Amino acid sequence: MKYIIWKFFICLLLVATNVMADSADRLVRLANRYFEPLPEVMPGSENDTPQLIALGKKLYFEKRLSINDSQSCASCHRLENDFAGVDGQSTSPGAEGKIGSRNSPTVLNAGFQVSQFWDGRAKDLVEQAKGPILNPIEMGMPNEKAVEKKLRGIAEYNDAFTLAFPGNEPTITYQNIAEAIAAFERTLITPSRFDDFMNGDASALSEVELRGLKTFIKKDCKSCHDGKLLGGEMYETLGKEAPYDNQSDQGVYDLTKDEDDRMVFKVASLRNVALTAPYFHDGKIKTLNEAVRKMAKLQLKEELSNQQVSDIEMFLKALTDKKRE
Repeated sequence: MKYIIWKFFICLLLVATNVMADSADRLVRLANRYFEPLPEVMPGSENDTPQLIALGKKLYFEKRLSINDSQSCASCHRLENDFAGVDGQSTSPGAEGKIGSRNSPTVLNAGFQVSQFWDGRAKDLVEQAKGPILNPIEMGMPNEKAVEKKLRGIAEYNDAFTLAFPGNEPTITYQNIAEAIAAFERTLITPSRFDDFMNGDASALSEVELRGLKTFIKKDCKSCHDGKLLGGEMYETLGKEAPYDNQSDQGVYDLTKDEDDRMVFKVASLRNVALTAPYFHDGKIKTLNEAVRKMAKLQLKEELSNQQVSDIEMFLKALTDKKRE
C-alpha cells in the first residue's frame, strides 16, 4: 500500500512538473511577441577598431575634459564596482558643484535606444557625447576649440588619436572625441537571464519571476516597455491617466513649445532597472517597488496589489546584467 501511495505522489509530481514546464514554454513564446533578446553588437559599431574603443574608454574616464579637471563622463555614469552606468543620485553635481535638473540615465545599452537624453534631443551616442562636455552645469568647457587645445597639449592623446584615426589630419577634433567615446559606449551591452529565457531557456526565470512577467504583460506595462530594452524606443506622456506630482519639468515641450509635447519624455529602458535607482526623469522615486506602483497609477490607471507589485519587481530584477547580479 505504501508503495502504491508513493508511486501515486511521484506521478502527481511529474505531472505538475510537466505542466509547469509547458506553461513556461508557452510564456517564452508569448514574451517573444513583445520583447526581443539583446543583439550581440550595437548599431554603428561595424567600423569600431580596438584602438578606437581603447581611446574612447580612456576619454570616458578623463576628468581633464572638464573645466577644472574634476569631472568625466564616468562621474555621472559610473561603471566601476558593478555600478550600472549611473551615480545613484536624484540629479548630479557638475564640475563646479552646480546641480543638474534631470536624473542621469544609464549608459549601459544606451546605443540601442531611439535617441539620447530624456527629451531625445541627441539622435545618437556621438551627438550625446558632445553635450555634457560643453554644458555649463556639467563639465563646463567653454567651446569645442578649447577642448581640442587641451587634449593636444597632452602627449599621450596625440599618439592615441593617431592610432585611432589613421590618415586623419588633424586627428584631435571635437568630432573625433565624440566618435571615440561613442565607440566605447557601444561595447556596453549587458545580456541578462531574461535573454536566456527569450532565447528558449524556459528555466532561466524562477516561478515568481515568471509570475511577474505574466502580470507585466497582462497589466499592459508592455504597451510602452517593449522591444529589446523594454523601453527606450518611444515617447510617452508622463501622467497619461493621472497627473505627475512634479510639473516643473515639461519634458519635450521645453524644446519644441508644442502643447502636445507637455510632460512627454522618452520611455525609460528597464534593462538593469533594479540597479539604477532613483527613478523617473527627476529622480524623485526612490525604490523600484514605488516606481512600479506609481507607474501603474500614472500610466494605466491601475491599483496594483502588493503581491502584483512584488512579482513585477522580481521579474524586473531578472533584467539585470548577469555580471552584476
